[in-house]
Amino acid sequence: MTLQEQHLHLLSILHNGAVTILFQPIVSAVEHKIVGYEALSRGPSNSPLHSPLMLFAAARHWGLLTDVELLCRRKAVEAFCKLQLQGLLFLNVSPESLLEQQHYPGRTLSIIKEMGLPPERVIIELTEHSPVDNPELLFNALHHYRDMGFSMALDDLGAGYSSLRLWTELQPEFVKIDRHFIDGIHRDPVKREFVGSILNMAKASRAHVIAEGIELREELSVLMDMGVDWVQGYWLGRPQEVPVIDNCELQQKFSDCEKSMQQDAGLHSLVISMAGVYQHEKVNAVLQRFQQQPSLNSLAVLDEGDRPVGTVHCHELSQIMLKPYAMELHGRKPISQLIAADSLIVDVKQSLQRISRLLTSRARQRLEEDFIITENGRYLGLGRVIDVLRQITELQIQQAQSANPLTLLPGNVSIHECLRRLLSNNLSAHVCYIDLDSFKPFNDIYGYGKGDEVLLGLAQILKELCDQDFDFVGHIGGDDFLLVLRTDEWRNQLSTLDQRFSRLCTSLYRSEHIEAGGFDAPDRDGNWRQHALLNLSIGVLAVSAGAGELLDASRLAELASHNKHEAKKQKGFSIYLTEVGSSHSIQQTAIELSDVSIAAY
Repeated sequence: MTLQEQHLHLLSILHNGAVTILFQPIVSAVEHKIVGYEALSRGPSNSPLHSPLMLFAAARHWGLLTDVELLCRRKAVEAFCKLQLQGLLFLNVSPESLLEQQHYPGRTLSIIKEMGLPPERVIIELTEHSPVDNPELLFNALHHYRDMGFSMALDDLGAGYSSLRLWTELQPEFVKIDRHFIDGIHRDPVKREFVGSILNMAKASRAHVIAEGIELREELSVLMDMGVDWVQGYWLGRPQEVPVIDNCELQQKFSDCEKSMQQDAGLHSLVISMAGVYQHEKVNAVLQRFQQQPSLNSLAVLDEGDRPVGTVHCHELSQIMLKPYAMELHGRKPISQLIAADSLIVDVKQSLQRISRLLTSRARQRLEEDFIITENGRYLGLGRVIDVLRQITELQIQQAQSANPLTLLPGNVSIHECLRRLLSNNLSAHVCYIDLDSFKPFNDIYGYGKGDEVLLGLAQILKELCDQDFDFVGHIGGDDFLLVLRTDEWRNQLSTLDQRFSRLCTSLYRSEHIEAGGFDAPDRDGNWRQHALLNLSIGVLAVSAGAGELLDASRLAELASHNKHEAKKQKGFSIYLTEVGSSHSIQQTAIELSDVSIAAY
């Protein structure tokens, strides 16, 4: 296609309004529901400009970017309203289009007013593909959008020319992480570090984080565990002209993710059994119930199938009904008209940590405002914010009490709980019992200060080695540690552990001991003899999903300890591996790690 033909195609598209709008859902990773849609534009299916990349590149080349984007914006708003889609509408805007001469402020506001869509439901999403030469003018234009009532989103964070600067300057309400950092995040600790840093920055700026480009369940699992607010991608829903809203399928996807994650006991201990009210009940009747039970803070509002549709809070209802003529205006109306706009509804299987994240990330959440707890979509009871805070505090105290005083790693109580969760959730992992060879004689010769330095150094290596979103590291006591590795890279992790530990110890030995390959020290009977330099003996127990049918946490720890003793029978760095699964048998298997001496039987 020549440039002239491209220009004619573009003019034809503008003249005929020949663009197609697709909507891709944006989903809350905590509430497990659709919270909005991103509008995506396509050219005519039989046109060389069908691809959005080609369409907008051509528009940019011919100076028609503003005209094309305005057409797409109008079509998106019309389709969104016609389909009666709920939640927020994300509209893509190129920063450079705001700087074109033919751009006139206020046309987007005019379009949504014409369609009866309030500005607070529209998010202006900045998509950056080229440098902006006039940043001051750009910032003025974008602040103009905000003054009209629109919220701002920054797209492709980490991929653009100046996205971090735009974030700090504009303070957008939403930031979307570029899909490059989401692709394979379950296998890439560097990407998890990047996303973690974005989450920390978002907390400081009070921005919602949206992770886009999710195509695998494992990617979603990691992001949920990290505390990402909202998610988007093919695995959750492909762009469609008419989005199919299947809440049951969506709930099942999140349920599958949570089964693959380490979870705590859920929210069962938080449930307060309290009968709800039905959405057709009159406001007067609900107000009377609050008056009869002064201890009530909130009531769940249910549909005829006992599914919650929202919450009514005592203090909010009282404030409304205390206004002049409120009884006459509202008293005989159904309570469904006075439901709180931001009611919080969570499933009982969600973790305490995740509900805590959700509560702290909400724009407002009073301590006296209860939230709704469901089971399989049906109303189960109410939960109190103060109870969540209390349990989180108690959990933190328990973890601190269990922590090893030297390394501050989780101690035996936390280790046992980790193994229990591993079995109860039918998760597969490699449980590694780690012991130091020659540690006692090293202490005798070098002193306890050097011995503590070895233990602290090893603890730091283990923490850095582990994937914080999947793995676990604990300190059993003395020179014994326990790792629970859940990724496929466990062999490489143990190999790296050996290499890094050897480098650590080399910096602590005396030169004559390094040359001799060991040192003289008394053994347990008090007899002086030569001991080898410090090495790691690791007993590895490969646990398959379903092993909980065969053993409990105590037996699991016992088997890992046995493997450690077998590993210690070998000289140098050694690993002894056995496997246990749902077949009610324990199998011994040989493994190989490059450049590592292994004892496995």
